[in-house]
Amino acid sequence: MRSNFIYLFSLTALILFSSITFAQDFEVAPVRLDFNAEPGDNQTKVVNVKNHSNKKVSFIVSISDFLPGSDGKRQIMPPNTTRRSAANWLNINPSFFELNPGEQLPVQVTMLVPGDEYGAVWSMLYVQPIREQTSWDADKALGAGVMVSGRIGVTVYQSPSSNKNHSLKVTNLIEVTTVNDTIRQFSATIDNLGDKVTTCKVHLIASDINTSEEKQFPSLEVETYPKMTRNVTIELPKGELAPGKYALAVIVDYGARFALEGAQIVIDIE
Repeated sequence: MRSNFIYLFSLTALILFSSITFAQDFEVAPVRLDFNAEPGDNQTKVVNVKNHSNKKVSFIVSISDFLPGSDGKRQIMPPNTTRRSAANWLNINPSFFELNPGEQLPVQVTMLVPGDEYGAVWSMLYVQPIREQTSWDADKALGAGVMVSGRIGVTVYQSPSSNKNHSLKVTNLIEVTTVNDTIRQFSATIDNLGDKVTTCKVHLIASDINTSEEKQFPSLEVETYPKMTRNVTIELPKGELAPGKYALAVIVDYGARFALEGAQIVIDIE
């Protein structure tokens, strides 16, 4: 009984390892497409897929939607199910293809923008290798003779060049350190009030209230989505500040053409 269990465990591990290896034997570049087509226009970009394995592989390109969360995570959704979906605007050519070992193929991704759409939209493309099912697989999986392996996602954004509606606001800077934390942590809220997907840099700056000396800590980069909130947590490195009272500021920089946004609190370092 024990030997049968060990054999089954080893077989399962081998199957899982083979699947992971298979998924890693191809390359997709780039993994982000930024379209800026005007309403009524179309624009085409290319995603290159390369087969690094030693055998011929079939690939399929599919489209999904995603909902950005306030924590930066994404909830993957079926295509054309979210309010800002780009799924119905995308044309993939080819969406199914085969590559020999070492072969590369440019996949054309065309954005077809309706004539009255001026806002930002987004979706995901997934490039997936597929293989024929064995009779053992087919008995235990739904589908029509193929099995999907690991996939690589490509994020797709569309916003017309004429859309200049960037606007961010920073609020709710508070300390969120718990008794189990070894370093102090602070949370801030970034509200995207505009109509653009906006990438920004978040800086943490501490100013000694008595001496006016400032210390800036390493920044982090976050992505914010239109009419949505993004929460960020910033860590204050331990031992970086001498004891005293400090004005702690979170500053958000989202481009030279826009004013810096920020929020501030006063803290004590003991």
